[in-house]
Amino acid sequence: MKQYLRCGLAALGIMALSGCSLMESKPVAPEPAKAIDIARFYTGRWYEIGRTPMKLTDRCVAGTTDYSRWADGQLIDRDACHMTTPEGAEKMYKGPVTILDPGRNTKVSVHYTVWGFFPVWRTYWMLDHGDDYGWFVVSDPAFENISLFTRAARPSADIIQMLVQRAQALGYDTSKLEFPTQYSPGLQ
Repeated sequence: MKQYLRCGLAALGIMALSGCSLMESKPVAPEPAKAIDIARFYTGRWYEIGRTPMKLTDRCVAGTTDYSRWADGQLIDRDACHMTTPEGAEKMYKGPVTILDPGRNTKVSVHYTVWGFFPVWRTYWMLDHGDDYGWFVVSDPAFENISLFTRAARPSADIIQMLVQRAQALGYDTSKLEFPTQYSPGLQ
């Protein structure tokens, strides 16, 4: 009986250790590189230059994120894109932003309302940004999805390459990235 008990405990121990090693191997986004000035970052329009493909963004081009405030001061996130072409129908999600790490201001939760009534919460980590607030790299905490944003609708090839290299330096597999059309030549 003692031998069965020892074998059982040994098996449980091995399973527990295996579970721990599996949990440890799950990717987690790196901690954000530097704090964010709320007034400079969470205002105005950002253009999505690159991203991880996902069902939500299938056929989406000309992606943007706009930050603004409601009359009561609540920070608002408005994410939008256009279907198939930059002139296509707009797909948009909007919701209030909660800063999860006040002072650093790099981790946020957004409470979107989809189809007018369905609540969806998303957490984003602003992994890095330019000192001039001209670009940023954002990910979910699990480091499964990443997006690259700039203040310019049409950044130079050098800026795009720098963003891809920065995402790679953070540990993201940049071979997964897609670069949707931002805008047609005549549009601003």
